[in-house]
Amino acid sequence: MSQANQSTSHLGEALHTMGVRLDARQETALLDYLALIAKWNRTYNLTAIHEPERMLTHHLLDSLSILPSVTAGPLLDVGSGAGLPGIPLAIARPDLRVTLLDSSQKRCGFMQQAAIELKLANVEVVHSRAENFLPAEKFPQIVSRAFSDLGDFVKATRHLLAEGGEWLAMKGLYPDEEIASLKSARVKSHSKLHIPGLDAERHLIIMEMD
Repeated sequence: MSQANQSTSHLGEALHTMGVRLDARQETALLDYLALIAKWNRTYNLTAIHEPERMLTHHLLDSLSILPSVTAGPLLDVGSGAGLPGIPLAIARPDLRVTLLDSSQKRCGFMQQAAIELKLANVEVVHSRAENFLPAEKFPQIVSRAFSDLGDFVKATRHLLAEGGEWLAMKGLYPDEEIASLKSARVKSHSKLHIPGLDAERHLIIMEMD
């Protein structure tokens, strides 16, 4: 079996295990996206992970693990970096409008190119710091894998969250201390994420305004 066929097979099996149903075109787009990251990584070092199998689990599957918690949108992905989790979510949910926000021109250039090559009409890329971003409309959901602290995430994006909206924070170990020190936000729900092939704890913390 060729490497491409192996990747397709591994992705399909993992998505089935996760209960994520995508068509062949979407699965191909996900793998094409990983290939773009690998290509750009050789020059720009977009992500710290370079091995194909680890990119599949740590990038694609990790991003898609929060699909059940993503509502109708639009969704803001803050500190999106290489487009994670926003681009995988946009591929899996063509109906979902996704705004990818990052302060790095280099990373935004990659995300814009990826959106063009993958024909993602539901993706918008914005080059800005979260604190300086002033969109015409606020977002019902804001997601991030980038913020190391929940309090910083809330503080930087509070002005971007619509009334009744949710923050979706993707974390490793359950952040007890960060939750205990939260201000102006409270945890609405939390769940442990189960990602095939990823031998590490992952959690999704959903917060709302206090």
